[in-house]
Amino acid sequence: MRNAILILVLFAVLLLSSAVFVVREDRVGILFQLGRIVQTDIAPGVHLKLPLVQDARTFDRRIMTLVSQPERYLTSEKKDVNVDFFAKWRIVEVGRYYTTTSGDELQAIQRLTPMIKEALRNQINQRTLRETVSDARSSMTEALVRTANEGTRNLGIEVVDVRIKRIDLPEEVSESVYNRMRAERSRVANELRSQGVEAAEAIRANADRERQVILANAERDAQRIRGEGDAQATEIYANAYGKDAEFYAFYRSLESYRTAFQGSESVLVLDPESEFFRYFGSAGRSE
Repeated sequence: MRNAILILVLFAVLLLSSAVFVVREDRVGILFQLGRIVQTDIAPGVHLKLPLVQDARTFDRRIMTLVSQPERYLTSEKKDVNVDFFAKWRIVEVGRYYTTTSGDELQAIQRLTPMIKEALRNQINQRTLRETVSDARSSMTEALVRTANEGTRNLGIEVVDVRIKRIDLPEEVSESVYNRMRAERSRVANELRSQGVEAAEAIRANADRERQVILANAERDAQRIRGEGDAQATEIYANAYGKDAEFYAFYRSLESYRTAFQGSESVLVLDPESEFFRYFGSAGRSE
């Protein structure tokens, strides 16, 4: 009897536990009965179901991220660009989401990705490269979200946002652009160098010309000053000679003696009666 009661209690507990299911705050529930959906979009909380007949599943209702690999697109100018983007999406109709994707998040991403890529391709095809870059974070984003949501209604999901991370030119185009930029910079650098060499030559030529002018003026002034000095000296000598001719002759003789006997081994062979020894003789006779 006791064993029978224990079995009944255990069975009742198992039956009650299988009749209760919990939906967490970050999830949304769906209820099946014999494999058929009978209730969708079950809110968070504790709920009841028929044991052995009904089954419940929950799905993440938070915003999820779709990350795509960079892909090449064509602008209205027929220029190739590599675009790297990501999208934010969430489940809004869990019944339709389960029906179209079997509740598989990977399958949902596989179906959502081409829709966003197609919407992005249409937007870029309508814009030039400049417009694509300038509109990447404004009007293009709004158009992408609107266009993508038109195609995801049947999936039971909503695209919240689409963001372009970067827009690059293809590698071969980038290399061509870089080579052209390098060539242009080299041309400018060579032009500046030639202008610098030309300016340097002009500066050197001007400096040499000014140097020659300065030297010529200095030599002219020096010659003029020497001439003026010689003239003044001559005038002074003439005035001195005119005042005392004998003293002037004596002074000039002393200058001659000083010049003639500068060296310690100087030797002069002259007639003692010559004019050169005039004042020497006079000095000897006076003594």
